[in-house]
Amino acid sequence: MATSILYTRAASALETPAVTVEVHLSAGLPAFHLVGLPETTVRESKDRVRSAILNSQFEFPCSRITINLAPADLPKEGGRYDLAIALGILAASKQIPSHTLANYEFIGELALTGEIRPVSGTVNASIACAKNHRCLVVPKQNGYEAALAVGEKHLTAGHLLEVCSHLCGQQTLFAETAPELQNNAVETDKDMAEIKGQQQAKRALEIAAAGKHNFLLSGPPGCGKSMLAERLAGILPDMTPQERLEHLALLSSINQRPDLTKLHQRPFRSPHHSASAAAIVGGGKPLKPGEISLAHHGVLFLDELPEYSRPCLDALREPLETRKICISRASGQAHYPASFQLIAAMNPCPCGYLGDKNQACHCSAEQIRRYKHKVSGPLLDRIDLQLQLQPTPLQLLNHDSEAEENSATIKQRVCAAHDIQLQRQNMNNALLNGKQLKHYQCLTPPALAQLENIATTLKLSARGFQRTIRVARTIADLDASPSIEIHHINEACTYRQRL
Repeated sequence: MATSILYTRAASALETPAVTVEVHLSAGLPAFHLVGLPETTVRESKDRVRSAILNSQFEFPCSRITINLAPADLPKEGGRYDLAIALGILAASKQIPSHTLANYEFIGELALTGEIRPVSGTVNASIACAKNHRCLVVPKQNGYEAALAVGEKHLTAGHLLEVCSHLCGQQTLFAETAPELQNNAVETDKDMAEIKGQQQAKRALEIAAAGKHNFLLSGPPGCGKSMLAERLAGILPDMTPQERLEHLALLSSINQRPDLTKLHQRPFRSPHHSASAAAIVGGGKPLKPGEISLAHHGVLFLDELPEYSRPCLDALREPLETRKICISRASGQAHYPASFQLIAAMNPCPCGYLGDKNQACHCSAEQIRRYKHKVSGPLLDRIDLQLQLQPTPLQLLNHDSEAEENSATIKQRVCAAHDIQLQRQNMNNALLNGKQLKHYQCLTPPALAQLENIATTLKLSARGFQRTIRVARTIADLDASPSIEIHHINEACTYRQRL
């Protein structure tokens, strides 16, 4: 009889619990038993592992092989256990030494030729492995994720033979070098200078970017709503290393490789209006993050807002307040972060020309009412900036773009206001809770009196009242003003239009 013990990691939402691979070879008819609550993809690993071992010029033991994936009550999914299972069989059959296995953890799916294929959840697995003072061996394609997460505290391999040679001391595996990221780069193909006119909308977009405020644009077709929203990403402050790591962990959990040249930029997600509620907030089997989590520390753009289903839109209410989402299903629970910035666009009516000075609206009052009723009042109350746009005058369309401010100039002001907020309260204004807002708002008495009068006139809710103060605080930060003045309040209230 021979045994071996190795370590690997499962992937459950953003968690990577440790899994112990126990291999036992005993006398009897040749058999291969895999226990420990394995799913179908894990049970199929016996065929992949057998072919990989034979094609790597090793001998597959003609024994009764029993492999236990502990803990037994943790469901195991995917092919991430293939590498550990193959090494466990080779160690138990004395084809590779087993005395150094306790210093490593192994994740990777094996091809029939012995090549190691990438798996999901490498970022969090690398972090958890480093905390346990072990070195994680990952597929070469996942090396950049491990490098960004833990630096050189990992090893990469492209083939089963490479790992075995390293364990035998014949060849040394090396860590991937973390890619260099270029900061403060602005995409030139989507520049704010390309938008003619719409100065108030540009100003509102600058305020939204500086304070991470939610923003709703309403207007007739062709007035520039989508163009404005798509250029928001170019004026947002770059992500911090911690934010990049959190975003990378979410992409890694769904085995999606990001564009490393744009990894410093905040994510911009724009799902189609036919997306289901599960696609937006997360779900499925196994549980996966939705668009609100993939937009964590970035922007979620919902174009044609009323065309989304009512349950889909109402599902956004809680994460807009709590900045996180808990997905509960019969199979289990998953917690994902959801600190996203909502940018939405809509037409004022079904035909789109309500209030347009150039086109007549042909919608009935009942059609308009039903159309606007698709977006609930509680959701609108959570959107800080709401603005009605008018079409750009035709004479401005041939206006020279050099006369318009570009994204780089606006981004400088946004970053300056963003730095003020971080130095004062270590977060954006939109993220302040009620107690923090009261401490940091610094309203002058005349400004407070003005706000109370306007709030009474506009019939603002308590949430709307506080969100107006947050917007005014951001406007004051853009002016580098330590206190909120009357003109800051007046401008903030112009963005609480009833659409």
